[in-house]
Amino acid sequence: MKAKKLFATSMVAFAAAALLIGCGSKESKTKESDSGSKALDELNVMFVPSKNPDDIVAATKPLSGLLQEELKKEGVEVKNVKISVGTDFQAVGEALSSGSADVGYGVPGGTYAVYKDETEVILTATRAGLNKDSDKAKDWNDGKPTEKLTDKVAKSYRSLLIAGPSAKGQELAKKVNAGEDLTWDDLNGANWGLAAPTSSAGYIYPSLWLNDNVKHNITELKSTVQNDSYGSGFARLASGQIDVLPVYADARSDFADAWTKEYGKKDIWTETNVIGVTVPIYNDAILVSKKSDKMDDKVKEALQNALINMAKTDEGKKVIAVYSHSGYEKATDSDYDTEVKAQELMKSQTKK
Repeated sequence: MKAKKLFATSMVAFAAAALLIGCGSKESKTKESDSGSKALDELNVMFVPSKNPDDIVAATKPLSGLLQEELKKEGVEVKNVKISVGTDFQAVGEALSSGSADVGYGVPGGTYAVYKDETEVILTATRAGLNKDSDKAKDWNDGKPTEKLTDKVAKSYRSLLIAGPSAKGQELAKKVNAGEDLTWDDLNGANWGLAAPTSSAGYIYPSLWLNDNVKHNITELKSTVQNDSYGSGFARLASGQIDVLPVYADARSDFADAWTKEYGKKDIWTETNVIGVTVPIYNDAILVSKKSDKMDDKVKEALQNALINMAKTDEGKKVIAVYSHSGYEKATDSDYDTEVKAQELMKSQTKK
């Protein structure tokens, strides 16, 4: 009896101790949650190569420290922010899809549309508006620079089909500036330099333009080359290797110096002409990977606030200037529904 009594007493004591330990553990988790703090060993941020990769690397070098500082204010401490640049747009999408990248920076809507099941939109970029925004190609060909307006912010932009200084490029430009419509034979007879198939400005919207204007799509062009960046595209345009280059609307402003100093030409505004203008495209997005176990609601909200606030600082403005971003606004997947529809149209065109 004494043994049974002793055993029962021990079990009661054990149960009481276990209950106290359980309560203590639960209380500790609550305190951790209430503190609002979160620690991450590393955050992998990958930029798309919509500008020269070397320029992006140089410009975004301060981002690690700036983002760490702003995230800390939001209750998320990151030991290391790793910055990299994808080899092309698809590489960034693949990295986000696999979870090897946590954040995709400056991602075009077209790339998001391809990888929408594995990614989530958290921000969209704002840019300075431009002094030109006409649907008519020849209105862009006054020989004067396309300038950014400091008092105008835009959430969308255009893709322009730029004809270069080659004989074929000048032939197309002459026809457009005379008020004549280009035919499929005109366009199909040119050498085109294209971005990756997920690029909105460099591929998708130009294909929609072709579909709307000459009832053909970009995959039907007989002579194309894929550029790994807009910089390499402009280099090919300047040398005459290609006749037509689809780019974002203020690309010539960004490459005006390189046009003369690196590519050996005289003046980008008189040696190139716009031969096509697409419908407006929603600005670049900042995406997070659904495959990343770091991306809970707290971290996503912290990232949104941190990048919005960073973009308001003098140091942050210098970093995001490489993409011509002026700031960021919170966004959701539904903001890019038009991009998804455009991608679906691209798929239907490819099957024809």
